[in-house]
Amino acid sequence: MSTKPRIIFFGYSEVGYDCLSLLLERGDNVVALITHEDNPNEKIWFKTPAVAALEKGVPVFTPDSVNTPEWRERLATLKPDLILSVYYRHMIGTKILALPPLGAWNIHGSLLPKYRGRAPINWAVLHGEPRLGMTLHRMVKSADAGAVVDQDSVDIAPRDTAEQAFRKVMPCARRVLTRQIEALLTGTAKETPQDDAQATTFTGRKPEDGRILWTQTTRQIFNLIRAVTDPYPGAFTDIVAARLMVWWAEPDSTATKNRHGQPGEVLSLTPLVIATADGALELTKTEWRNVPAPELRVGQIL
Repeated sequence: MSTKPRIIFFGYSEVGYDCLSLLLERGDNVVALITHEDNPNEKIWFKTPAVAALEKGVPVFTPDSVNTPEWRERLATLKPDLILSVYYRHMIGTKILALPPLGAWNIHGSLLPKYRGRAPINWAVLHGEPRLGMTLHRMVKSADAGAVVDQDSVDIAPRDTAEQAFRKVMPCARRVLTRQIEALLTGTAKETPQDDAQATTFTGRKPEDGRILWTQTTRQIFNLIRAVTDPYPGAFTDIVAARLMVWWAEPDSTATKNRHGQPGEVLSLTPLVIATADGALELTKTEWRNVPAPELRVGQIL
């Protein structure tokens, strides 16, 4: 039987895969993976930690909630010395967080205290952030509010999609964990409390959140499009009963130069140019959904 600290790993997504793989490559004593069943309604474009766990014979569990008496007791019988959560999508109750003597820790996809909550990278891209990162912090009752151990960050280009941003940011998690895993396992990690006055919190994003508001600026609309384009549900605008999905657009093309109109006004059909609050946007990759495409006309308001 291993004398190394016993780790329960809560995780999902490719960030979870990377970090669990690191622990397994090191030979750390991961006694269980708590993860999620893949959602059949979600496009799974990433590796998941279950793949890494099954390769190494680590038991994999997918409870709907761990915050039940039965699951709390089950986790307690595993006698964890440390809990590590990486992109696990559910809240973990304080009774479980209190189980491991070496603490419970989380890697969150933002530079805390900014962008606490769900879908932090999508929200950061939507807000045009130039730099994104990963934060290792202690888990407490409130989501993403515990003291910070370490952060790592990268620059994001103003035309990066959320997936491209995710790919750039993802290695930050493994770098942070590489630097800090020994301190976590020996109980010597240094912690810095977050400044709650600087905190921002966001909820999970729904497909409806992709609706384009043409009264916003060109840059705001472009940032929405790149934040939710494929593999995410996408940005859209409704025209009568039809839905026009906008998978990409150009804010600075020659077709938009010095073009103005009422927000949502169709300024051109070929190429398709729509007026915004402060200019115009060329829609370069679109898709009609559900019904036959309506006949657009110049001067029409979307």
